[in-house]
Amino acid sequence: MQRILCRGAGRIASFWPVSDSHLQNLARFRRQLLLVAIALVLVLPVLTVFSAWLPGAGNDADAFAVVREMFATVLPGYIHTTLALGLMVALGSAVLGTLCAAAVTLFDFRGRKTLEWLLLLPLAMPAYVTAYAYTDFLQFSGPLQVWMRASFGLEGRLLPEVRSLGGAVLVFVVSLYPYVYLLARTALSERAAHLMEAARLLGASMPRRIRMVALPMARPAVVAGVALVMMETLADFGVVSYFGIQTFTTGIYKAWLAMENRSAAAQLATMLLVLVLVVLQLELRAQRRMRFVTSGVGRASSAEAQPHRLQGLRCLAAWLVCGLPVLLGFVLPVMFMLRPLAADWSVIPLDRFVQWAGNSIRFGAITAVLAVAIAMLAAYAARRSQDWVTRATVGLISLGYAVPGAVIVVGLLLPVGWVQQAFPQWGFPALITATSTGIIWAYLVRFTAIALQSLQSGYTRIPKSLDESARMLGVGSAGLIARVHGPLLRRSAMTAALLVFVDVMKELPATMVLRPFNSDTLAVVAYQLARDERLGEAALPSLALVLVGLVPVILLIRTMRAPASR
Repeated sequence: MQRILCRGAGRIASFWPVSDSHLQNLARFRRQLLLVAIALVLVLPVLTVFSAWLPGAGNDADAFAVVREMFATVLPGYIHTTLALGLMVALGSAVLGTLCAAAVTLFDFRGRKTLEWLLLLPLAMPAYVTAYAYTDFLQFSGPLQVWMRASFGLEGRLLPEVRSLGGAVLVFVVSLYPYVYLLARTALSERAAHLMEAARLLGASMPRRIRMVALPMARPAVVAGVALVMMETLADFGVVSYFGIQTFTTGIYKAWLAMENRSAAAQLATMLLVLVLVVLQLELRAQRRMRFVTSGVGRASSAEAQPHRLQGLRCLAAWLVCGLPVLLGFVLPVMFMLRPLAADWSVIPLDRFVQWAGNSIRFGAITAVLAVAIAMLAAYAARRSQDWVTRATVGLISLGYAVPGAVIVVGLLLPVGWVQQAFPQWGFPALITATSTGIIWAYLVRFTAIALQSLQSGYTRIPKSLDESARMLGVGSAGLIARVHGPLLRRSAMTAALLVFVDVMKELPATMVLRPFNSDTLAVVAYQLARDERLGEAALPSLALVLVGLVPVILLIRTMRAPASR
């Protein structure tokens, strides 16, 4: 497309002179056209899902016949369970994350700096891996209940069933609370410290300072973190499916794979997407309030405030508050998964493990390269022009991470079914379902936003005067990106590629449906082995995912320590 437009511009210029402003407008039009085309490709699966509500879509002439049937049968249960799970996880994560953030920012005690980064370790644990670990250890035939029955002469079930709504809430809370902890910690350390010091000088007690100063200042950050937790909970498939909880995500897969009803799956996907978009709007509003609060706070005065020193029993209480989430969210799950490996390594097919790891690395590497390339183009376009077309397309690309994997799967497969029915001789459906095209497409829809955020953050550190100097020297857009922006954005691009790679390695719902034949990944194999009660064999791929997940956590820890070291 770019070559055609360039050729056309050259022919026009040969007939009559073209001013520099016209050439600049043409170049801007080419960038906008390419960016809009990319955004449409990435947003197409989401738009396709909404077509299920059109008259005559799918298998039914009445688009609302399916939803009326679901309202009479399964839909009330999906709504109740999804909302109950999301709200309980949100409440638990808010309380746990805020308590931990307040403990390490407002108080000083022995080991506080160590706990600051230990509290981030559960981010490396996919929630479904934590679910497998606890199920293996706490179920009726698990080692804990077997030992209790043998030691105390008891019979029957001695512990509550871990595969329940309460068990899922516990798994999600100990896995996702770091989102709240990170944002609340930043808010308390950068915005509330100097006000806490002023309240102390005015004679306010510590409980009153926390209640009247710290918590109100941290509220927007806590709300933003809770919104992220709810989006992750609503989009999850591994935990709810493994625990047998009937939510929107499990209902989508059941309608598509078991009932073979595309209309029902698509309409459930739209309901889930609307719910996620409502939560996303809540998160965006909280982010705006966080920026407003930040603008009125001086950093110089916050550096003068010192955290309150804890000793004795209060120090022990702080250790318990901060140590329990680390224990439940990282240490115990890792120990539970290491137990079957230590008992018998022969259950692990190492040759097949290498194949699974190779598939995961291949998908992750391809997606990371493509996502960084698309994000670089979008970030450069947003830097060059601030017109509404560019802002809208970049905004569409940046919203992809909020779309659940189940929605993307339905949005990709729904038009495939239409094409297959209308044109059975075409090979387009096989291109999506039998090759890596479909799964890479789904990954790009969801994870390009991560790369875009990282590169936009890197662009904020490059002064625009460098762009003007390069243009005065005759450097074009391609040369500007390759010779000026590229070297300066190397670290941001590497970070973006790493984050996309790790998220692809851990992604489950889209991979499970769209992967080509004989291309199982570590996430899919871990889920399948755990579902078949072969939890000992699921331990090694699960631990491999945890090791991969530790990489961005280590980068985050280094970022947190960087300001303190300067």
